[in-house]
Amino acid sequence: MNLELELKEKREYIDRKLDGYLPKESEYPEIIFKSMRYSVFAGGKRLRPILLLAANRLFDGKDDNAAPFACAIEMIHTYSLIHDDLPAIDNDNFRRGRLTNHKAFGENIAILAGDALLSHAFQTMADAVCRTCDEKSAKAMKAIADGAGTCGMLVGQVVDVISEGKNIDIKTLEYIHKNKTAAMIQAALKAGAVLGGANDTSIEILESAGEKIGVAFQIQDDILDVIGTQEELGKPVLSDEKNQKSTYVTIYGVDESIKIVKRLSAEAVELLENFGDRAEFLVELTKYLIDRKF
Repeated sequence: MNLELELKEKREYIDRKLDGYLPKESEYPEIIFKSMRYSVFAGGKRLRPILLLAANRLFDGKDDNAAPFACAIEMIHTYSLIHDDLPAIDNDNFRRGRLTNHKAFGENIAILAGDALLSHAFQTMADAVCRTCDEKSAKAMKAIADGAGTCGMLVGQVVDVISEGKNIDIKTLEYIHKNKTAAMIQAALKAGAVLGGANDTSIEILESAGEKIGVAFQIQDDILDVIGTQEELGKPVLSDEKNQKSTYVTIYGVDESIKIVKRLSAEAVELLENFGDRAEFLVELTKYLIDRKF
């Protein structure tokens, strides 16, 4: 398998679909749609929609049936980044190698663009549910809602914000990582599997793998914030130090954090191997994320 080529093709497919689902920049009021598209098409790995499509294919699901949900989860992820970068939260000036949304459009429009992407994500999924009248689509939408809201990303972000400047314990840090980052990765895998018609046992395996992938992904982010460069990451480094955040690196150090990433990833791979050769792409992607530099 040529993983790089596979990822490139999947990103291009998702970008085409996102372009179709998002309002055009020419529509009135143009500024909000320009702002939405500015952040959505700023680049990025498209990890969550790729995971959703891969989980759907694992059970012979069709990409086009899963596309509204894959695009919706990317819209939700992008909204969270726009709001993360705001002066009231992380106060970052660069994201993916370009000015953050509030630096390009102002804080007021950036807040509204995040709101617009969140609501448009649910509009996109609701349209798909109404069109298919399919219980699987409704359950996929719920999985994403759970991952994004008060059962997942939102509460993780809240605890992250209120923990700034404090020496938190590992239990609190794990709570942040499992909710702020891993919950949306679990949601992507669960939604894709549900759309593909997976049984409950398969969904549970994927959710367990998703938690491990998500926590490992966030720890790797913490590591890169210390050892990476702004050119590689497309955003400032040492931002955790600037914002006085406790991370796996501040608690365990870089070397031990790297070991934890590798252990969690190996455990995720072991779970994914339950699906045999069908999970080759997911297995290779998980291994690839261990040594990512951006």
